[in-house]
Amino acid sequence: MRKGTNDISQTAPSFVGVGFGAIQAGLFLFEAQQTRAFTRLVVAEVLPEVVDAVRNAGGRYMLNIATPGGIERHEVSGIEMYNPAVPADRAKLVEAIACATEIATALPSVAFYDTGGSASAAALLADGIRQKLAAAQPVPALIYTAENDNHAAEILDALLCDTLGVTPRNLHRAAQCLNTVIGKMSGVVTDAAQMTEQWLAPMCPGLLRCFLVEEFNRILITKTSGEGFRRHILVFEEREDLLPFEEAKLYGHNATHALIGYLAHERGCQYIADAAHEGGLMRFARDAFIEESGAALCRKHAGVDPLFTPEGYQAYADDLLIRMVNPYLRDAVARVIRDPKRKLGWNDRLVGTMRLALGQGIEPRRYARAAAAAVRAVQADDPRPMRAVLDECWRGAAAGEEDRQRITQLISEARQ
Repeated sequence: MRKGTNDISQTAPSFVGVGFGAIQAGLFLFEAQQTRAFTRLVVAEVLPEVVDAVRNAGGRYMLNIATPGGIERHEVSGIEMYNPAVPADRAKLVEAIACATEIATALPSVAFYDTGGSASAAALLADGIRQKLAAAQPVPALIYTAENDNHAAEILDALLCDTLGVTPRNLHRAAQCLNTVIGKMSGVVTDAAQMTEQWLAPMCPGLLRCFLVEEFNRILITKTSGEGFRRHILVFEEREDLLPFEEAKLYGHNATHALIGYLAHERGCQYIADAAHEGGLMRFARDAFIEESGAALCRKHAGVDPLFTPEGYQAYADDLLIRMVNPYLRDAVARVIRDPKRKLGWNDRLVGTMRLALGQGIEPRRYARAAAAAVRAVQADDPRPMRAVLDECWRGAAAGEEDRQRITQLISEARQ
């Protein structure tokens, strides 16, 4: 409990971030500071060198924001950073969560919610929420889940209910998990040459690590419900049904980004921005984005939002394609194409987009080309036949044999 506070129900707005990657640093914490509404900005991070660096810098870190005209540098200050693996730090984090009004999880994936032990995100959040529930008037907290999973909020909600031994109704007296659609491109740069060439500010003095994010901040979130929940980060936009927009992110933005990445890799490009100078590659990507992904999504979600119209989706695609090749963002091809087995998953950006298109009567020939390139990327380290690679990628998926054969056939034809 904060010094001088006898009832956590009376605390002023405070923000807690779980995980300190580029999205936490370059979106949630940055926007939280911009509001000037929060009395505390608290972060849970398990990397000791990062925790020490921020503390030694007086609770400050630097952020590099790529705009169309260059790099802007911003200082984010007033950060309290604690390591949940250190008992004394963990106690401070639990206290901060108990007082928090807005929380953001920004972990590598939903698998990191429950990694076992008291330092896991689910255990940490549960202990803070337990204190909320014990208060006479709990401080309600919104929890933004930023793990790039369409059901992240539901997964975390179930974990918290299970850990606390409460019903969803009781949990939602104190905490409400929200899904997010984050179309903001970002990354952590650790290459000294790039840092020097772009004059990037290190995260903290003496640390070979910097955050480089684009300025885009139009983030969609699940519409809040229930009494007592209040948002202070008002730049986020609420939607009643987030799933269509999540599909546009995964099967439009992410799929086309991956398409550009794998095809650019085979042309020897180092950065996604280099694709702008590869004859025909961006035109090919635009056609895939609009004629395959866009056409399928517009059919599936017709009438939901102006985005899902030919004009709306074309504007969405053209804006993203320009942002993807921003030379100041310097998005590395190697980053975009990493973990190709996951990106070839049955429901993920490449094969998932192909399935979406086929379900709407559209032949996804261009995304099949990208999937074929991803298979070749896998085979560079795993020289098994294509079918064996795909079977591994699709293990456990609810996929019928006829569907598997159709997708495999399209990818095989694209390899020829």
